[in-house]
Amino acid sequence: MTPVNRFHSLAVVLALFALGSCSETIEPKPLTYTQLLTGTEKKTWTLTSFEVLDEGESSGVLPARNLFNNSCEADDQFVFYANGERKYEYTNGPTKCSSNEPDVLLTDTWSFVNANATLEFAFPVLSSGRLPFIVKSLTATSMTMEIYLDDLDASYRFSFASSNE
Repeated sequence: MTPVNRFHSLAVVLALFALGSCSETIEPKPLTYTQLLTGTEKKTWTLTSFEVLDEGESSGVLPARNLFNNSCEADDQFVFYANGERKYEYTNGPTKCSSNEPDVLLTDTWSFVNANATLEFAFPVLSSGRLPFIVKSLTATSMTMEIYLDDLDASYRFSFASSNE
């Protein structure tokens, strides 16, 4: 075998070895809490139920419509954006209470602290200001969060559903 042929043979063997050893295992990366909350651009959540825990006693899970005076309020939506500003909107659902009511009822920002799973945002059901909620569970389509009221020895647990992933 001539030196040129040996070189070509060696080059082919090295190329095959290099191609065979380049198989990189792609590990799926689990979504973070914020990605589950916002989706890739924005995600819309609807309040589905709530529970009051008062001095350790549970009210049982109640439908969200029990929180509102009007059924038109029960379908309002919470929209969390994945943008850098962490925009948040509280919007009218499909049913408006009056024809001149705006589509967007509140615009604010949200924040999330991974260390203690705290989601802070304005929750008009309780207050127009930002409140700290502990996220109890969060998937692509459901979220349960709780706020503790130390002075009352009570907490409120809210469950949401999202139809867009």
